[in-house]
Amino acid sequence: MKYKGVIFDLDGTLTDTLQDIAASMNKALELHGFPVLETEAYRDKVGWGIRRLAFLCLQAGGVDGGLQEKAELVAVDAVRFYTENPVVKTTVYPGMLELTAELRRKKIKTAVLTNKNNPTAQLVISRLFPADTFNIVRGEIKGRARKPDPECVWEILVDMGLNPSDVILAGDSEVDIETAVSSGCFPLGVSWGYRSRQTVINAGARRVIDEPQELLQFFQGREV
Repeated sequence: MKYKGVIFDLDGTLTDTLQDIAASMNKALELHGFPVLETEAYRDKVGWGIRRLAFLCLQAGGVDGGLQEKAELVAVDAVRFYTENPVVKTTVYPGMLELTAELRRKKIKTAVLTNKNNPTAQLVISRLFPADTFNIVRGEIKGRARKPDPECVWEILVDMGLNPSDVILAGDSEVDIETAVSSGCFPLGVSWGYRSRQTVINAGARRVIDEPQELLQFFQGREV
């Protein structure tokens, strides 16, 4: 098969992090005197990074005026709270540990690309996956490109020594699919995350899978 690597989104693709994200953001919102949201209200707001999430939460809570500045303040505390407790209720999606182990056995290069801040992304992965599961784990780094900017993908591809046409980019949101399309990777949607199947199809997913093991179909016949 032509594919030699997979880049995974984190939240809603590898792991179900919604409850911990919501708890941390709500704690920060409450600290600053703003309305908190139900956990389910976060489902369509995650994916763009913590500052954008704070902005959307304030907007949803009916907060007016100076939203950008308020969002910056809330985001700082939300990151702090989240970094302190990143995996209280977070779980790996069923079948994902087995999938990543099989990809490693087949010597398929793998990476994690998320708009979660980089230190927290590293924490989540290190606590939930065996060491060396992924070749690269990369979160948001100040001054560096982030999804949906294709530059963040190309940086990973350079590090992995692969071309865009060699790689599948798998994610649950329009952010991930737009990133895949713009970077030239194969845009693969997953249905178990935080967005609807139709959302990722509309964003340009060329295929949507319902179980992690379906990804192995792209590598059938490839043995070590």
